[in-house]
Amino acid sequence: MTSTRKSDTILTHAGRKPRANHGIVNPPVYHASTILFPTVAALEDVGKPFETYRYGRQGTPTSDAFEEAVSAMEGGHRAIAVESGLAAITGALTAFLKAGDHLLMVDSVYGPTRIFCDKVLKRFGVETTYYDPLIGGGIAELIREETRVVFMESPGSHTFEVQDVPAIVEAARARGVVTMIDNTWATPLFFRPFDHGVDISLHAATKYMVGHSDAMMGVIAARTEAHFITAKTGTYQLGHCAGPDDLYLAQRGLRTMAVRLRHHQDAALKVAEWLQGRPEVSRVLHPALPDDPGHALWKRDFTGSSGLFGVILNPASKPAVDALLDGMELFAMGYSWGGYESLIIPTHPEKIRSATTWKAEGPTLRLHIGLEDVDDLIDDLARGLERLNRAAAA
Repeated sequence: MTSTRKSDTILTHAGRKPRANHGIVNPPVYHASTILFPTVAALEDVGKPFETYRYGRQGTPTSDAFEEAVSAMEGGHRAIAVESGLAAITGALTAFLKAGDHLLMVDSVYGPTRIFCDKVLKRFGVETTYYDPLIGGGIAELIREETRVVFMESPGSHTFEVQDVPAIVEAARARGVVTMIDNTWATPLFFRPFDHGVDISLHAATKYMVGHSDAMMGVIAARTEAHFITAKTGTYQLGHCAGPDDLYLAQRGLRTMAVRLRHHQDAALKVAEWLQGRPEVSRVLHPALPDDPGHALWKRDFTGSSGLFGVILNPASKPAVDALLDGMELFAMGYSWGGYESLIIPTHPEKIRSATTWKAEGPTLRLHIGLEDVDDLIDDLARGLERLNRAAAA
């Protein structure tokens, strides 16, 4: 797949090899553990690392097909499929960190990533410093001699701050520090980290890449061959690998991601704009809205937005918020996003921030806008806000 092809074309064609598979459109699913060799020489020929099939955990044509498609979208060297988004994050971090190293982690990061830093990396002698997501080039002041990785998540998946990725990358690269970003919110369709100098791009492919809430998947994309070898070696040694049937579902979802994501984007903006006009709402946290604090950076670096955003309500009691949420008909409550269904959950970022203080006027909700009719979703939210008002008045 040539680099001049547009994103929609890459998503449709990359990683598929019909001529090598009897003309069949979709790559076959290889269920494999043992790989057989015809001779002792072939068995003992290690060759270039990770270029041949030697054991199912190392990779198969099924994993290659998905990885090639993601890598083509990212514009990087190669990608690595693993069994979940968290596995992609933890696998990448452990591949590049060792005892005595220092990690700079964004304070708005996904909760399980923070838990991994505080509970696992700490136990193995890696120190984590959380930093203000809006620090930009000021991160240079936090980089130490032992700093090995700067980790970003832009926008944050609960508070939606947009980071100045190029400024952070410039500061890190000047000191020889590896940069990583959780790019799940935008996907490579709407943000390409390698174009901004990032070394490792991470995805909970469970979300928009799979897109149907029916498979767990993570992916690590590497900008260079050296970064790929380090990440692949680390994940292979830890036993990370993705299952063949989940890989098939991820490939299938990837082919329609552009169509789905544009619907998520348009519907989410309509819902966000409607919520801005509601008296019960204090703020809407969506970087694509012109009055959002991160809008200028989003407009500079991104080509689109996804279906996930936040809402801060005016002060309301927990019973009133519970009444809003418990009666929803189309919005379900669940700890994920990126699927075809709409979701809504209460969230409490103020409880986990450590480098910065998260201040909200009232309760915070996180919404994922699915593929339902947007007017039906707005009606569901309107009814929920009416329940909130009735409960508050009771």
